[in-house]
Amino acid sequence: MLEQLFGKTKKFKDADEAVAEVQRIYNENIKILADGFSAFANGKANDTKIKAYYPFLRFNHTKANRVDSRRSYGYVSKEGAYETTLTRPDIFGHYYREQLKLLLQNHDIQIEVGTSKTSIPIHFALGEHFHVEQDLTEEQVAQIPYVFDQPDLAILDDQIPNGTYVVKQGEPYPLALFTAPRVDLSVLRLRHYTGTDAAHFQNYVIFTNYQFYIDEFIKICHQTMTQTDKADLRKERSEYTAFIEPGNKITANKNIENNKEQDSGGTPLRRMPQMPAYHLKRVDGSGITMVNIGVGPSNAKTITDHIAVLRPHAWIMLGHCAGLRNSQNMGDYVLAHGYLREDHILDRDLHPSIPIPALSEIQVALEKAVEKVTGLEGFDLKKIMRTGTVATIDDRNWELRPIYHQNKRLSQSRAIALDMESGTIAANGFRFRVPYGTLLCVSDKPLHGQLKLPGMAESFYRKRVEQHLQIGLLTMALLRETGTERLHSRKLRSFDEVAFQ
Repeated sequence: MLEQLFGKTKKFKDADEAVAEVQRIYNENIKILADGFSAFANGKANDTKIKAYYPFLRFNHTKANRVDSRRSYGYVSKEGAYETTLTRPDIFGHYYREQLKLLLQNHDIQIEVGTSKTSIPIHFALGEHFHVEQDLTEEQVAQIPYVFDQPDLAILDDQIPNGTYVVKQGEPYPLALFTAPRVDLSVLRLRHYTGTDAAHFQNYVIFTNYQFYIDEFIKICHQTMTQTDKADLRKERSEYTAFIEPGNKITANKNIENNKEQDSGGTPLRRMPQMPAYHLKRVDGSGITMVNIGVGPSNAKTITDHIAVLRPHAWIMLGHCAGLRNSQNMGDYVLAHGYLREDHILDRDLHPSIPIPALSEIQVALEKAVEKVTGLEGFDLKKIMRTGTVATIDDRNWELRPIYHQNKRLSQSRAIALDMESGTIAANGFRFRVPYGTLLCVSDKPLHGQLKLPGMAESFYRKRVEQHLQIGLLTMALLRETGTERLHSRKLRSFDEVAFQ
């Protein structure tokens, strides 16, 4: 029956109607797989493979004109056919509507919605709360690939965001950075790595490499949910609907009447996930997500690879760094305006010779937040903050290298600080068109004999974490006020871009 639908589409000039059709097609196909798997798990034999397919969007454009050239997305730059597969309308419905409304505003076109020829793997169809092999016999597990489609690595790569995808003659141009299978993979991986569902992630993301920041964030968020007179975010207390912790534990905001969010104990965790995530939610998704990514560029790449499919409006790094200048003091801030990428984790996707520019909207918001929280302005701000290049490396024990070798590149680059995550997070933001920024705090000065040792570190953390986090939270509020039209800078778009943000 599904084979008969290939090539047949419905045309729309209304974004809401188009997304409703996407939802219908997706739900019908997921039901085919869910029903088929239920029968399979109950011992029913299958002579033929059970298949279902993603919905897709297409439009043909013969006039590459657009209404508003100030925005960095929402239009196509040349004539032709454009397509993308879609998934999880329950998570991405609002995003799809926004993108389609912009296309319809900028071009006099009709949106076509139909059933693609890209099959839905059974693991993706059953979702992040279902363990496919859990209740099956060994014989049934062995039969799964013969009955259901499995994930295909050939269509799970990042050629489109990397700018290496080549459109063959007669094929449509891509409409979005990520295909449906790539999105589905990341949705499942986010649950695995962070302990929370992708649906809870907010559009403004803070990464940190220390649990101290998470502890302070948890305290602030619980106050925001319950104590109107003491909450650090009390001016916005009615705008945040819930706080989500690993295991999808939900604490609803008691300050909101008829709040649709309800308290829930979630799923008890046997152990904390590798990179736990915490979400301060708003109805429109413009709240704040905070993730403890741990230490190292590998973790930084892993988590940003997956959060990128959610199309956040900004992510920033708040963490600690080694100060490289004798004029710096412990506890000083470093606002990165450039990155020396010695992490090597993204070399095959984004060559180190490619510059990662500072984004003015992020830089201005971070500096304003430092001024407001510390009370220092103008020239006085230089007492506690420096702007410059941050070196990101892949060796935590870099201090043990010979002194000449460790200093040469750092000196030539004029780096003022060194860490293990910021360059990777910024580079992946650049690669995936997600606005990025970095504000670090100097916690040691190895080149000047001030090493990070237990007693010194504990004292430093207690003094600086609360202030640093308040700066990060205020930065996200300022970015939200800036607006997505300005925030998604044209600096992040290449000369041959997809239409979707």
